[in-house]
Amino acid sequence: MEHTITTQEVNFKVFRFNADEDYLPYYEDYKMEVTSEEVVLDILNRIKWDHDGSFSYRRSCRHGICGTCAIKVNGRSTLACKESLNDMVETFGSDLVIEPLSKKRAIKDMIIDKGDFWEKNDAIHPFLISHIDEHPEMECAVTPEQANALNDADLCIQCGACHYACPVMEINEDFFGPAAFAKAYRFEADVRDDAHTTRLLELNEEKQGVWDCVKCMECAEVCPKDVDPIGKITKLHQMLFAEGVAKSNVATRHAVGFAHSIAKRGVLDEGELVLYSEGPAIVKHVPVAVKMLTKGKICMPWNMPKSDNLDEIQKLVKSSSTAKF
Repeated sequence: MEHTITTQEVNFKVFRFNADEDYLPYYEDYKMEVTSEEVVLDILNRIKWDHDGSFSYRRSCRHGICGTCAIKVNGRSTLACKESLNDMVETFGSDLVIEPLSKKRAIKDMIIDKGDFWEKNDAIHPFLISHIDEHPEMECAVTPEQANALNDADLCIQCGACHYACPVMEINEDFFGPAAFAKAYRFEADVRDDAHTTRLLELNEEKQGVWDCVKCMECAEVCPKDVDPIGKITKLHQMLFAEGVAKSNVATRHAVGFAHSIAKRGVLDEGELVLYSEGPAIVKHVPVAVKMLTKGKICMPWNMPKSDNLDEIQKLVKSSSTAKF
């Protein structure tokens, strides 16, 4: 069947900033006729080649491999060489805002200082740590099952899309971030690595570790390689319990309390969860709890319903809970 190429007019509002010359960033508008075959990178090229040669951005492979061209379109992190303009217009309409991954780290237009990204990446020891024989008589073989345990974490191209889409990164400079966690999982899941406990101890620390993830799922939404960083964070949670590294704090008790609540009633009792997690400190939440109670957002313990399928839910919880705390 013959493929028909369509065209449409799109207005691009493009972030401009030169740290050497500009006090504040500004935006420039470019109206273009775009085709259904173009990707966002084609527009960046056209702006530079046809409109303003000073426009700056990073690009390299054009095949979604190097991660160099990651930017934001209408606030959504994306890989410019992979993102179809048709999809962008269908999602956001014919007015598209093109910005760098992090405006506060902008150096020149789409180019940002990714120093913080690489610092977080280095902090989790992103390499295999193993005590090996310097003169081995045979190779260190890994079975297909052991290789599959990496769960595609090794597909990360370190584009930074998830890192700069994470809301925690905006307010907590100590947080390692989803890309670093996915990289940490890649080595934690590797049977050849001997630094499991050492790395997990760092991932368990408050402010910087996995417990500060707010489960917004944004990292999974924007990842161009479907690495699913939030899934790796969840697996790291399980590893912390399984290795006995997890400490008793609000975050770990919240995780355990969640499982207890589901196993007890088949539904989440939010009031009981807060009490289990925070203990006596729950008094600070009383004003909010009263408001929630009056709005029907929470129930008193004696009115808390139970799921009709409680037996099945309890079986699922029991079969899936491999780590105890």
